[in-house]
Amino acid sequence: MARGPTLLLEKAVIGGPVCGVDEAGRGPWAGPVSAAAVILDLRKVPKGLDDSKKLSAKTREALEIEIKAKALAWCVGFASVEEIAALNILHASGLAMRRAVEGLGIAPAFALVDGNYRFNLPCEVKTVVGGDGKSKSIAAASILAKVARDRLMVEMDQRYPGYGFASHKGYRAQVHADGLLTLGPCEIHRMAWGPVKLALMGRNPMEVYADLIQDELAFED
Repeated sequence: MARGPTLLLEKAVIGGPVCGVDEAGRGPWAGPVSAAAVILDLRKVPKGLDDSKKLSAKTREALEIEIKAKALAWCVGFASVEEIAALNILHASGLAMRRAVEGLGIAPAFALVDGNYRFNLPCEVKTVVGGDGKSKSIAAASILAKVARDRLMVEMDQRYPGYGFASHKGYRAQVHADGLLTLGPCEIHRMAWGPVKLALMGRNPMEVYADLIQDELAFED
């Protein structure tokens, strides 16, 4: 039995190019959500593609270069903190995905999307639960989305010092909680998130788990 993602789903599609689609950043307390769409060249698939969460940062960055060099088409899209607040995180993720798919240099006929929610994309959609561990195209998209968002959050650390964004990329961490309690939220914090609300009340979000943090942890990627 094959281990890790394969090309079986891609090869089963008849009728046009297939893109893999995945997002990164649904769970952080701060920053946008990103998504990537990738159409692989099935003759030039980079080795080592896998769920981005299973790869080291160094491996993801090396694969990002190779994916961009060998893919037939790729694109990364974002949805801002303001759009997350207006649409909710699920639909903001879908917006980022749509931007990624629409930005491809080749129009796909079919999209393999990680997860179980059928987003409104400009092509046929097949949802794949655990897709970044099953489809090489989705795995490639997960890597591009993750690396792009991580890079942006390192830049945000320079713009908004004191929160430790470069180290945790906006996720749950003690240095992040300390920054919120000391400085208050900055422009890229998700004001509706439970941990941010706790900090505004003067409570340490790292110390209050049960009801307000578990939802965010469930989305960590």
